[in-house]
Amino acid sequence: MNELETRQLRYFVAVAEELHFGRAAERLGMAQPPLSRAIRELEHQLGVALLKRTTRQVALTPAGQVLLGDARNVLDAISAAGRRAQHAGEPEPRLRLALKADIDGGLLPQILDAYAQDEAALPVELVLGPFGDQAPALYDGRADTALLLDPVDQHGLDYEPLLTEPFLIALAATDPLAARLSLRLADLAGRSLPDGSPAEEGPAHRSHGRTAVHDQPSDPVRGDTATPGTVQDASDLPQILRLVELSRIVCFLPASVTRRYTRPEVAYLPVDDLAPATLAVAWPQASRSPAVAAFVRAAATVAAAPRETRDITDSTHLTPDIHSGTGSLMGQGHETAP
Repeated sequence: MNELETRQLRYFVAVAEELHFGRAAERLGMAQPPLSRAIRELEHQLGVALLKRTTRQVALTPAGQVLLGDARNVLDAISAAGRRAQHAGEPEPRLRLALKADIDGGLLPQILDAYAQDEAALPVELVLGPFGDQAPALYDGRADTALLLDPVDQHGLDYEPLLTEPFLIALAATDPLAARLSLRLADLAGRSLPDGSPAEEGPAHRSHGRTAVHDQPSDPVRGDTATPGTVQDASDLPQILRLVELSRIVCFLPASVTRRYTRPEVAYLPVDDLAPATLAVAWPQASRSPAVAAFVRAAATVAAAPRETRDITDSTHLTPDIHSGTGSLMGQGHETAP
């Protein structure tokens, strides 16, 4: 068998993710006929069928499913290798930290201060992205470490949980449910999240791993994957909360975020049967960067400190939780850095 080429894998991943040759060709910026030929040539080269084609749909075969996972890994690794080489060659190295704005448990200022005291610290560049983009940023080399919500896609990543806090439901103050002290998910029947999904199903906890553009991850604080009946350009939290005020939608937010966005038109209530939000710091398993190790130590130290020393002013108890199964950096020096 001849060696596979990156171009072939990129073509196949686009078709496998779109399950539509026309959309895949548009995504790749090419015409459909040469894309179809390329996939047929790939199947001939491998000697297996990768796709089931009918006049109405395209589906993956078992062989195609295997190749899709491996091809994503390969393309991520190639992308990451190029970016990390570029980063390493910069005259002034930096630590790139991926996160979604406001999803830091209120810890980021303290973490950055603690990190700056370490001799291995580098200037920090924030890589801001939508919910669910933080782990992909680690995979493809855009970021060196990340703050994200657990559950974490553990394939190729190590992570350390930092703190656990409640998810609260944000709903209009005029909603009849706003008069309650607490709710259960079943009470939210008939209400929709920003992406159009039923609120009674809870936050859409997708794996924080590779998410292709076409997947449109459901984000509890974004509306850019909205279905009919919701607003598709509600791309930031103030817009989302405005829709909540108007009783158009509800949304789930970590308690620390709700404290930053208090407003009389929005009620935030606990949901008794909803799992809490856990903030974690994550990094690639293959990383051996002293700067990354220093950042993870700083994050864990700040999260483990007594709450009053963290100077987090709130009325909601946050529970530090650093009992990770990975834990390879805790209390260790640079020689065991990630």
